[in-house]
Amino acid sequence: MKIGAIFPHNEITADPAAVRDYAQAVEDLGFNHILAYDHVLGANGATYDQQRLPGPYREGHLFHEPFVLFGYIAGFTSRIELATGVIILPQRQTALVAKQAAQVDVLSRGRLRLGVGTGWNWVEYEALGMNFNDRGARQAEQIRLLRELWTKPLVTFEGRFHKVTDAGLNPLPVQRPIPIWLGGMADAVLKRVGEVADGWYPRFHQLDPLMVSHRQKRPEEPAELVERMRAHARNAGRDPSKIGIEGFVAHAGRTPEAWMRDVEGYRAAGATHVSFNTMYSGLKSPAEHIAAIRAFRSLF
Repeated sequence: MKIGAIFPHNEITADPAAVRDYAQAVEDLGFNHILAYDHVLGANGATYDQQRLPGPYREGHLFHEPFVLFGYIAGFTSRIELATGVIILPQRQTALVAKQAAQVDVLSRGRLRLGVGTGWNWVEYEALGMNFNDRGARQAEQIRLLRELWTKPLVTFEGRFHKVTDAGLNPLPVQRPIPIWLGGMADAVLKRVGEVADGWYPRFHQLDPLMVSHRQKRPEEPAELVERMRAHARNAGRDPSKIGIEGFVAHAGRTPEAWMRDVEGYRAAGATHVSFNTMYSGLKSPAEHIAAIRAFRSLF
């Protein structure tokens, strides 16, 4: 099982030195990867309550832009994988995402893993000029186009949402194609993971104390959901053992024994990766986040 650390966006501050110190610590401690979340805009919490906007983040939550962040981190690290978990793909122009991802992969010498999802924040979609209501269908087409753009010097593509006429990226990425992982728990996501993805970021409420949104809770046990995804893979003629699965272990002020119970729960469900989340744990400084990931890493 590969062990990662979740970049503590909301609590790391905007200080470039703090970002550098944290990312260097992740690599120096022997973690496999660093995983970054994504939001472009935070909506005003006084305007958008949970009824109008169901997700947890608002204007007071700090988010570094993942592609820029990873370009920065790539310059002073040499080994750790750089994973997004997840880029909200349908609110972005696909060719531009392909370019940005390829550039990060080149600058990091092939260390990018692109996790994508459809998101919940319709305010961001509106501000970015994208349709929130067709995001699932658009993402499916985007994945096809991304892989074309990452593997061919010239691409001709015409779909429902995209048209590219004999054009391509330069430079192409080191990885051809860059691995694409999907986040989400809807039935359509499980099917799409099995059919086309390189990996999956599930959020099992049984193993994640930070999962407070009833929208995403599933009554099935983790192993049952994993098997459902794998059945879709077999139906698509794919080898399900080739599809990665990453769980999120929350610090949440809990004991190391509780962390390891979650790790073993993910392992029993078939996870290939876990990442440790130190946000929302009462940590007061970047140094305390580094101390927390050091404690977690010492358990392996």
